[in-house]
Amino acid sequence: MASPLDLDQLQTFITISDTGSFTRAADEVHRTQSAVSMQMRRLEERIGKPLFEKDGRTNRLTEEGERLLSYARRMMHLNRETLAAFDDRALEGTIRIGTPDDYADRFLPEIMARFARSNPRVELTVICEPTPGLVEHIKRGNLDLAIVTHHDARGQSEVVRREPLLWVTSANHATHEQEVLPMAFGRPTCIWRRAACEVLDKNNREYRVLFSSFSATVITAAVLSGLAISVLPECALRPGMRVLGDADGFGALPDCKIGIMRGHTARPEIVDAIARHISDSLDNISVPMAEEAGGYDFAALTSAVRGRRLKPSHVLPGW
Repeated sequence: MASPLDLDQLQTFITISDTGSFTRAADEVHRTQSAVSMQMRRLEERIGKPLFEKDGRTNRLTEEGERLLSYARRMMHLNRETLAAFDDRALEGTIRIGTPDDYADRFLPEIMARFARSNPRVELTVICEPTPGLVEHIKRGNLDLAIVTHHDARGQSEVVRREPLLWVTSANHATHEQEVLPMAFGRPTCIWRRAACEVLDKNNREYRVLFSSFSATVITAAVLSGLAISVLPECALRPGMRVLGDADGFGALPDCKIGIMRGHTARPEIVDAIARHISDSLDNISVPMAEEAGGYDFAALTSAVRGRRLKPSHVLPGW
């Protein structure tokens, strides 16, 4: 029977990947650099594959190293989850979090599952509102934490994920070829709407706003039915959509930044715990890719395809 993997070695391996350096990782795990190097040699011997390769003066993960990283993160998370299940000092109480509904649809299943398994005594109260409303809730003390679309003018938030903002249309309609483009946007205060309008105006594209709503469900329905074009972050793409680009006459848009905003709370330890889960979850969730045929199990997608980006003209197959 093969001997189990060493969790200390896996933790060091993850830290090297996160810090990008054996030296910085050694500081993080409180070991000497030679001890860290020895751990990695033993891990490579145990796996039977090289995990690092030279890239100039730095080391980067090999393809096998990238594969192991996904497993290592899951194993360390399960280890923390197991210890928490038997910890009588585990966190308990209630925390109030908020998120826009498009982020809730894409991210909350993973976040809630991870957090609930590790903190079964904590009750989550979740509200779904657009970012401007969530910012107001934070200011008024109605929320402990919010996942928001980051914007410098809206106050301080910690950016935990960055994605391309994309033009989208129906894969089954030629809506983008109309002389006057029908658009579906959020309300006038939506920063994605403002960015899209600036690009359209700059390119002298005629358009009219046919649908205006803060509901991601409404915007998605308008796009999939072929009634309108919209802009969505990569995470919000759905089967049956087509990505538009320069060749279609649609210019580049700014990136979408997803951030965490914290409120004043009497339970900072719970807020810190769920903030870590959110950051870890958003780092590991990948996007639906056109190359992956068939339906999409969003929760099952892993970081293995992270870094591959959808390009203009990609079509996401229908349901």
